[in-house]
Amino acid sequence: MQFFNNSAFNKHEQVSFFYDQATGLKAIVAIHNTNLGPALGGCRMWDYASDEDALCDVLRLSQGMTYKAALAGLPLGGGKSVIIGDPKKIKSEVLMKSMGKAVESLGGKYIIAEDVGTSVEDMNQMSETCNHVSGLLKNNEGSGDPSPVTAHGVFVGIKSAVQYRLQREDLRGLKIALQGLGHVGFHLCELLHNEGANLFVTDVDQEKTNAAVEKFGATAVGLEEIYDVEADVFSPCALGAVINDETIKRLKVKIVAGASNNQLAEVRHGQMLAEYNILYAPDYAINVGGLISVYYEYAARYQGIEFSRENVFAHTDKLKATLENIFSYAEQHKISTSAAADIIAEKIFQH
Repeated sequence: MQFFNNSAFNKHEQVSFFYDQATGLKAIVAIHNTNLGPALGGCRMWDYASDEDALCDVLRLSQGMTYKAALAGLPLGGGKSVIIGDPKKIKSEVLMKSMGKAVESLGGKYIIAEDVGTSVEDMNQMSETCNHVSGLLKNNEGSGDPSPVTAHGVFVGIKSAVQYRLQREDLRGLKIALQGLGHVGFHLCELLHNEGANLFVTDVDQEKTNAAVEKFGATAVGLEEIYDVEADVFSPCALGAVINDETIKRLKVKIVAGASNNQLAEVRHGQMLAEYNILYAPDYAINVGGLISVYYEYAARYQGIEFSRENVFAHTDKLKATLENIFSYAEQHKISTSAAADIIAEKIFQH
């Protein structure tokens, strides 16, 4: 397995591998950059096809967190962790506590939170062996599930992109193809539905698709057919790399704006979207709400900063101005929006 020559390795400060035979823990923590502060990022638990796939995922995700924190105006660096294994089969309290011990050994350089395959309860269990956990909810204290805030940020981002590209202030009657109905995707559906958007949805879990059809009047489409829907917006809210050579050619939309991380299979696909005249709201700019939420909770616990939902949502609303800046910069310099976002973020954290 390649490491320093891995295509996803990009000046990462630290990558740590953890194994605990007693609990079955196999985990990787990647810390990309801490120039602005400690690395904060979620813990993904996934049954990866190979250890190399897990390594590539955590490297890409951690780098994205650096850029995300910078654009969000947070005093944080970028990090991420993965636990290798099927959460439905091997997750246990002792496994989560073992992961907590692993993170504690890093001395506060990395702050862990929930992600795909982990939950608020998992974070609560990790906090029994680790002082560097966010996204907690104990005795009704803490930020809890960050999904509603993430969804709100993506909603704000979609409206910003619609205003910029379509010159419209509202979403009423617009067609939005949404891929993935997890916690964030389902919350986003509700927000879009309440704004009068027409939804086309898909998910690997048919029950979630059925629920969206019933609750929001959405139209269900197949997993592959979602790329062929004629719509105004394509909103990827599942796993990454869904924007690639094949799918871009199939998209019949004017905007791509969604919650999933690492949507572009390769960097060049940002430019490819621009060439197809599709406005892309860079993923790490638009899905920042959850990071903002867990940061405010962590800061309240350890830095004395007041935590309130109002503060979190007000900070997330600043995403509108951030995206407008990205779109304008890209247009002015005749580059892709993904390249523009990278340049703006790098100016912030590479000091």
